[in-house]
Amino acid sequence: MQQQQSTSDIRPNHTIYINNLNERVKKEELKKSLYAIFSQFGPIMDIVALKTLKLRGQAWVIFKEINSATNALRSMQGFPFYDKPMRINYSKTDSDLISKMKGTFSERPKKVKDDSKKKKKSKDAKKSQNTTPGLSYGGQMQQQMMGPVGEQPPNQILFLTNLPEETTEIMLQMLFNQFPAFREVRLVPGRHDIAFVEFENELQAAAAKETLNGFKITPNNAMKITFAKK
Repeated sequence: MQQQQSTSDIRPNHTIYINNLNERVKKEELKKSLYAIFSQFGPIMDIVALKTLKLRGQAWVIFKEINSATNALRSMQGFPFYDKPMRINYSKTDSDLISKMKGTFSERPKKVKDDSKKKKKSKDAKKSQNTTPGLSYGGQMQQQMMGPVGEQPPNQILFLTNLPEETTEIMLQMLFNQFPAFREVRLVPGRHDIAFVEFENELQAAAAKETLNGFKITPNNAMKITFAKK
């Protein structure tokens, strides 16, 4: 695997290559955390992360749109992810690399396009059947902005509900610390489905609420955010 070129040397494509990842993080947790922070940039078709000796500490995120990959690369370069700054580039060989690793290699240059169509159909089918989906899911947060009725007055603490069982404090920290004035995440002992997030002021809390309300940490769990009771 050779991913040493600078960003300017590689043609923009649907896939970003990430290295310098924390090798101690389990593969499934890594995939879920990557989805949590990168799906804000657009629909994700797949995430590939392998734990073999040669490929540990690396991952590939495949977006449906090239501009999503570009925005993700620019915005998240150097982002502290499990205490290590991410190094991000466009994947050098987008379709061949991913297809070989997944065992679905086909001739270029139609692999990514065909794969995207196939996975879009798969995603639509899973929506209608309500089966347990894999990582081939997307959905932009902006389409799910539905504020709850009877809100509390704005303040600097957010109340999160409808969180999936596998939610961790680190996952929520990575999701919210992209906003200025983030302070901390507080989980509730014995409850996996709720949490509190505190900011330094209510303006920043409101900005985070507006952006992430309805965000899907998993395909079946759209996070609900309200202001906490004071």
